[in-house]
Amino acid sequence: MIGQVIVEDDDPEFNATLGEAYRLRDRPICLCCDKGASMYVAKIGEQLVIKRMPLSGGEHDPQCPSYEPPYELSGLGPLIGGAIQLDPANGLAALKLDFSLSKRGAKKVTGAPTQYEGPVKNEIRKLSLRALLHYLWHQGGLTEWTAHWAGKRHWFQVRSHLMDAAATMTVKGGALVERLFVPETFRLEDKAVIVQRRALALEDIRAPASGSRKLMLLVGEVKEFASARSGQKIVIKHMPGFPLMLEDGAWRRLQSRYAAALELWQANEAFHLIVIATFGMTPSGIAGIDEIALMCVTEQWLPIENAYEQRLVESLARLSLKSVKGLRFNLPSAQPMAAATFPHHRPSPVALYIVPPDADGGFKVALAEMIAARPDVEPWIWRVAEGEMPVLPVLSEFSTRQPSRS
Repeated sequence: MIGQVIVEDDDPEFNATLGEAYRLRDRPICLCCDKGASMYVAKIGEQLVIKRMPLSGGEHDPQCPSYEPPYELSGLGPLIGGAIQLDPANGLAALKLDFSLSKRGAKKVTGAPTQYEGPVKNEIRKLSLRALLHYLWHQGGLTEWTAHWAGKRHWFQVRSHLMDAAATMTVKGGALVERLFVPETFRLEDKAVIVQRRALALEDIRAPASGSRKLMLLVGEVKEFASARSGQKIVIKHMPGFPLMLEDGAWRRLQSRYAAALELWQANEAFHLIVIATFGMTPSGIAGIDEIALMCVTEQWLPIENAYEQRLVESLARLSLKSVKGLRFNLPSAQPMAAATFPHHRPSPVALYIVPPDADGGFKVALAEMIAARPDVEPWIWRVAEGEMPVLPVLSEFSTRQPSRS
């Protein structure tokens, strides 16, 4: 409902009504539930779209496309309002990063840490490099699996979703998409124009004669790691002839911090290894990595942390119902989160939790508190130490309904 008029997106006057609502800053009301849920009209590029208000995904009916599982079930919750500040006036998210997009003087290359233990500081949380990758994946809808994705996802689709997500984010007042490089699908017949576009995109990060230099963000798929005369080089798919150099010390730290992701990737040829890195260019045109993080994803590009999540995600991918993969963002591995959710499950959404075999008492207490805090979400728990993965809730429903259909 916009004003006092109920409209649908196939109405002939829908775009005009939307334009007027945007001009007057009217709040559309989603009628998915009895009390209605306030939304807003955002302008993304030249297109007007209706978006849910920040932190309001849980106010929508679970069957509504605007419904979103509670942020508290994943590592996204602690970041909203601090590291991620949402502006309903323009639909953009201002991000605070804990890494730099510029470099002055010598600095050792690092692998982005996977855990954040240590003293508690009274400061605004910031996005780590890994958390930014997770947020791009989440906002790009790449954590979702529906019947729409019955076929295989391809890199050009992944890239499109990532770029669309980045277009809704800002860093220090500037558009994130202007500092992000996601390689386009490489075609040999288009090599010359692709290389030319890449050179143009990276023109601003060539090292100046003096002073600080800009860094670029890369999100791509690792093709291989190869030894270099000094250090290691990372070859990115769709970027032939453009390796990124990594120092020996950084390579050793990367292998240690992301051992699980590397093991998963090496164990299954269908999996993809995603890299996010800040990098710059030397005066001679060599690309060097400043900071780096990794994420393993399945054949369907769904992120996984371990073999248990792999089994769960593969089971979810065989279903036609929508599921959403949970992500850790900045959360340490010792803290529980929902590995996935069924947001449109009836009569209530379902959060899927995995208790690893080495979980301690603190993990179990934190999980119980998380479940108790959201009585509106039905829990499903796989305690790995106790045996095989339980039957998924939707499969239980189908098994009870199937005889009546046959």
